Amino acid sequence: MNILFIADPLEHFKIYKDTTFAMMREAQRRGHAISVCQPSQIAWQRGGQVTARVQDILLTGQPEAWFTFQGHREVPLAGFGCVLMRKDPPFDSEYFYATHLLEQAEREGALVFNKPRALRDHPEKLAIMEFPEFIGPTLVTRDAEDIRRFHAEHRDIILKPLDGMGGMGIFRVKDDGLNLGSIIETLNKEGSQSVMVQKFLPEIVDGDKRILIIGGKPVPYCLARIPQGTEVRGNLAAGGKGVAKPLTERDMEIGRSLGAVLQSRGLLLAGVDVIGTCVTEINVTSPTCFQEIYDQTGCDVAALFVDALEAGVRGGV
Repeated sequence: MNILFIADPLEHFKIYKDTTFAMMREAQRRGHAISVCQPSQIAWQRGGQVTARVQDILLTGQPEAWFTFQGHREVPLAGFGCVLMRKDPPFDSEYFYATHLLEQAEREGALVFNKPRALRDHPEKLAIMEFPEFIGPTLVTRDAEDIRRFHAEHRDIILKPLDGMGGMGIFRVKDDGLNLGSIIETLNKEGSQSVMVQKFLPEIVDGDKRILIIGGKPVPYCLARIPQGTEVRGNLAAGGKGVAKPLTERDMEIGRSLGAVLQSRGLLLAGVDVIGTCVTEINVTSPTCFQEIYDQTGCDVAALFVDALEAGVRGGV
């Protein structure tokens, strides 16, 4: 089939670690054709279908010139075997509008993964609210006094914006409360923006584990993103070291419980972040870590994903 990848510009890919590239490589290995576009190249006009100006590409297997263009065309999204929404965050207004265009394409017959409505309904920080049995002490508020009370109770806390990615804007405030007021002002912008506050989990020294859920089932290995030096953040984008590890019994419990729910809502792929035994985020926009897990364990996550994708297409999900 012909698969359309909606993604960031190909020139920005770091193919030695990029998960979307790993998906493309496995799809082409199986004989599927690959097309690409950016969200800005999707359009709709009354009387017609949702279309995209796409480029057909062929992967070369070379590390530098890793793809060649095979041509470009403007075609309805419903004409593809499936559409993969792999645009990286932030989940801003344009991303939101893109999900509405993709949902219209679904009404016209397109198969979109992850489902656009599910992308809108599962903001990556707030999606954990549905699963209180798996999360640690957490507060979402705009109110500075709420945050101060939470700190007084838990003494060591993490504060982060709801729209951050890659560890951006994350602060730790310890028992002394140093700079708490300034951090609150920075994040809540005088009460105009909501902030997530969580009890600091000392298990972060063993890594912020990314558990991948594919087709409702947890991949048997996670990637523990371990903070380096004096850094509190384990995110790879913030300099964390990625170490692949087998899932623990608790990890499997989390993966199976959340996986069944997420799959039922059209989330073919999700990345559940776990510190210790607590879920901290549920990533659904463009979860990563396929290549790091494969490189360290031999577990072919991209193959598991394309298996699930092909099954989803056959089932018309």
